[in-house]
Amino acid sequence: MILLLSATLLPLSCARPQPHNPSTPAPPPSSSSPAPPPPPPPPPVVTASRVAPDPTVGALFLGAGDLHTCTAAVLHSSIGNLILTAAHCLASTYPTNFVPGFSGQADPAHTWTVDAIYLDPRWLGSHDPLADFAIARVHQNGGTSVESAVGTGLTLGTAPAAGTVVTVTGYPLTVGGTPIGCHGGTEMAPGGFPSVQCSGMVAGTSGAPWRVDSTVVGLIGGLHGGGCDENVSYSPPFDGRLADLLHRAEAGGPADTAPEVFSDDC
Repeated sequence: MILLLSATLLPLSCARPQPHNPSTPAPPPSSSSPAPPPPPPPPPVVTASRVAPDPTVGALFLGAGDLHTCTAAVLHSSIGNLILTAAHCLASTYPTNFVPGFSGQADPAHTWTVDAIYLDPRWLGSHDPLADFAIARVHQNGGTSVESAVGTGLTLGTAPAAGTVVTVTGYPLTVGGTPIGCHGGTEMAPGGFPSVQCSGMVAGTSGAPWRVDSTVVGLIGGLHGGGCDENVSYSPPFDGRLADLLHRAEAGGPADTAPEVFSDDC
């Protein structure tokens, strides 16, 4: 910007240019022309760090062990028992538990079991990464709804505009542990995938919600299962089709059979 501004302030001659004699060699171009401005620097990469557990965000346990494999969020709904995660995090062939606010170990009194999965037809048909989101219904033997247990769920929003600052919270793939998180500005990647630069969002953070206050506007997933480079995370775009999925889950419609799609093509 400084170079361009300086160029506009150079004094201009009021005399008309002298006609050039074709028999006279043209003078070489001036070497004093201002250099083009450098490209703008890339946005700074924020690094994820350990954060306090959030009751609306929890760890997903796919299978019967203590290893949590993905992240999910409590979703505000009329039935109080819905969670949101990435579609590639779920498979109907495995029992799956959800522990909101997980920190170190799973307390059976604070564990909910997935009993129904709702998926977009594009995911069921071709594993379309633009539809890499899932809503799951959960239950607890005591009958307590997950939303009442955590206070309230996150409101479902739509894909963020470029430059929106989001909070991302997720659980790395491990046994035990606590969540990590960061704040970053969103961009729009080719193919229609929102993206955010946040270093250190490693395996296990798939499904981690992108929040603006108490509204969820994205999740780690979509392109390459959320990204091949841990410095950049992607989200499937939230739109009316995800809202339709929420309405279907609230109405208790027939659940879908979630396929096993654990490859990210990286």
